[in-house]
Amino acid sequence: MAIVEVKVPQLSESVAEATMLTWKKKAGEAVAVDEILIEIETDKVVLEVPAPAAGVLAEIVQGDGATVVAEQLIAKIDTEGKAGAAAPAAAAAPAAAAAPAAAVAVAAAATGGSKADVAMPAAAKLLADNNLSVSAVAGTGKDGRVTKGDVLGAVAAGAAKSVAASAIPTGVPTKSLPQVSAPSSAQNLGDRPEQRVPMSRLRARVAERLLQSQSTNAILTTFNEVNMAPVMDMRKKFQDAFTKEHGVKIGFMSFFVKAAVHALKKYPVLNASVDGNDIVYHGYFDIGIAVGSPRGLVVPILRNADQMSFAEIEKKIAEFGKKAAEGKLGIEEMTGGTFSISNGGTFGSMMSTPIINPPQSAILGVHATKDRAVVENGQIVIRPMNYLAMSYDHRIIDGREAVLGLVAMKDALEDPSRLLFDI
Repeated sequence: MAIVEVKVPQLSESVAEATMLTWKKKAGEAVAVDEILIEIETDKVVLEVPAPAAGVLAEIVQGDGATVVAEQLIAKIDTEGKAGAAAPAAAAAPAAAAAPAAAVAVAAAATGGSKADVAMPAAAKLLADNNLSVSAVAGTGKDGRVTKGDVLGAVAAGAAKSVAASAIPTGVPTKSLPQVSAPSSAQNLGDRPEQRVPMSRLRARVAERLLQSQSTNAILTTFNEVNMAPVMDMRKKFQDAFTKEHGVKIGFMSFFVKAAVHALKKYPVLNASVDGNDIVYHGYFDIGIAVGSPRGLVVPILRNADQMSFAEIEKKIAEFGKKAAEGKLGIEEMTGGTFSISNGGTFGSMMSTPIINPPQSAILGVHATKDRAVVENGQIVIRPMNYLAMSYDHRIIDGREAVLGLVAMKDALEDPSRLLFDI
């Protein structure tokens, strides 16, 4: 027997632990070299763990949902083994599946008991719903029969320790996304069921950073409205030629990125950050693009956005969106950033107050573009309007810079030619 160890890959310096997701192979199954065995979730990214050698997965040392650290042993591969001959997993998932209610009669009969037929029909259904064995519930009915009340009491009292591990819902119905398994603490409350599941590492990290931002920054938000007709007309005029030339469509986000960089150049404090009692002015423009993913909010970075063309921005944003949906974003793609843009308009938001992504000092929120009645030259006309919101850290950014910065973005969007001449 030639054993090759499978270990947790190296994590970033800021990540101490990670969570095992779901094994794609079972002990005893054949694996190919570089075949993905499991995905491991950190508070920033999901890392794939490939098989270091071909053979048979001889042993799973750390099961689904386990907390692990860098270089920790999680499995063993027998390079000379045969499929089906491996030992069972050494570390099970947090909760092992109990025998379903349908098998209760067989289990009871095997132990010589008489509980094969002692569960009332309603109780039997509840047993099945909660993956409980009839033998795990004390019956209070006639002749020791298990009633519906007995099952509800057992569940509420925590007797459902053998409930099968259930996947944390991601909210996106797709089989390609990683599912985190965790012990279920479901409570059957009749027609009002509840289920308690732990936060994913990413969700917990997002919550921590948002609270940090709220508690450490003096956040204020300024608003403005922008007529998107010039941008929409330009997109319509050049869309076909642009798509043919670059293989990607012109979206609104490239205009928002360009307009933001345009304003940041005029008002550098919007691109700065606080470090103790110092203000750090960044001589580069790394724009974070907030992207919703099945795992939660992620903010990949457009590096040197001021040097990127419209086509390069659109391609990169499309790449970020695809990677986010598949959980493939790398740590280096989400590290840093000097300013962020959040597009709630994708989901139909009309107005919001975005929260600053620390250590940045400002963030732009864009929303859905809708036809609205506005006044131009004393006349009421219909224009496609978008409400812009910029939250900023009032510790270093005064209202003047914030308002003028947002106006600069508005002017650039209402007259995109300004971006060509940098005016």
